Amino acid sequence: MSVRMMITFAVLAACRREPDLAVSHAPSPDRPALQVAPVGSGAARVAIAVAVAPPPGTDKLGKVPADVASKVELREVVRGLARPVALVAAPGDARKRLFIVEQFVGRIRIFENGKLSPKPFFTIGGLSNGNEQGLLGLAFHPKFQANGKLYVNYTAEDSDTHIVEYRVSSTDPDVVDPATRREIIEIDQPYSNHNGGNLEFGPDGKLYAGMGDGGSAGDPKRNGQNPTALLAKILRFDVDAAKPVPEIVHLGVRNPWRFSFDAKTNGLYIGDVGQNLWEYVFVTSIDGPKRNFGWNIVEGNHCYNARECDRAGFTPPVAEYSHQEGCSITGGFVYRGKALPMLDGRYFYADYCTGLLRSFVWTTDPSSPTAPGFVRDHWDWKPTLDRRGILSQISSFGVDHDGELYIVELTGAIYKLVPKA
Repeated sequence: MSVRMMITFAVLAACRREPDLAVSHAPSPDRPALQVAPVGSGAARVAIAVAVAPPPGTDKLGKVPADVASKVELREVVRGLARPVALVAAPGDARKRLFIVEQFVGRIRIFENGKLSPKPFFTIGGLSNGNEQGLLGLAFHPKFQANGKLYVNYTAEDSDTHIVEYRVSSTDPDVVDPATRREIIEIDQPYSNHNGGNLEFGPDGKLYAGMGDGGSAGDPKRNGQNPTALLAKILRFDVDAAKPVPEIVHLGVRNPWRFSFDAKTNGLYIGDVGQNLWEYVFVTSIDGPKRNFGWNIVEGNHCYNARECDRAGFTPPVAEYSHQEGCSITGGFVYRGKALPMLDGRYFYADYCTGLLRSFVWTTDPSSPTAPGFVRDHWDWKPTLDRRGILSQISSFGVDHDGELYIVELTGAIYKLVPKA
């Protein structure tokens, strides 16, 4: 996702334009009536704020309120990285290390106490080197402190996706032992792009992987609506099983480059990169019915390459923006830190091409299993945090052990949202 990658995205996005930002089209009555409804059971029990009636306000994009804007700023925490694409915290790590994934060099570096360790935590060779290939994702087992397990997602010289388990060295906690390699799955990739790459452990203790549609443009292999293909899906693995097998959780995504779980509600937020005209965010859970997000029949809220289409059964995005404003969404996280309490519950996302930075608050809509839910407080942070246009090529977000939010740039810098001095 260098300048060359931006051009690649722009070519795939084409040059057509449509005028307005569109988000979920929910009515806005004066009074909300909210209750908390637990979903699921056991360890995966989900507490989601259920909107009995739509909350007040509007879903339209607006300015950050002055009383909030005056309390938040961006602070650079590190630079000089080699195409960073992820920043991940290991659960339960008493040292509160952060692990930074560098795409093309196949390296994971430790960031601790404000400094980069000179010794890499993990390195891997034999990677494919297309713009959307390389070392793409990292997740630590929920019981990492006890078992030392971690998982990486990369494309090898065969261009296929490999999701692999490793363990930390028994003699050095700052190094992965390559001899512990266990491949969870290899997935054939017909083209070099749309590989997804993200890995996250869910509230059920299972590993989730976002898979793109296989690449090229327009989903020529029709993976989006193929219920058995592993591409264009959100997959789940029980990595504690002797032989983990993929389970399709949701389908119909185009390229879910970055997704995350809300640390409080366990809601699943998916930033899905669009094709010609739109970029969009889906929000759902992992305990309800399997969701079909519609690709390649629809692109966000719109029929793809057709005047009309049958959208029955598709879950629409909760927010989207047109290619007048960007060309490649980067999904983020719901803020659950303590340093900026005024941001609690706000999901942040960005665009790789234009550096836009936005947030919203989401509540579910129980009226239909495919209802998108309600977006409120949809704020444009660019004029507030980045008046000089520093943010560019935003490749990822990250959160630390305290729930504080970081923004990762492919150009090599990482920023943190902090209280304004």
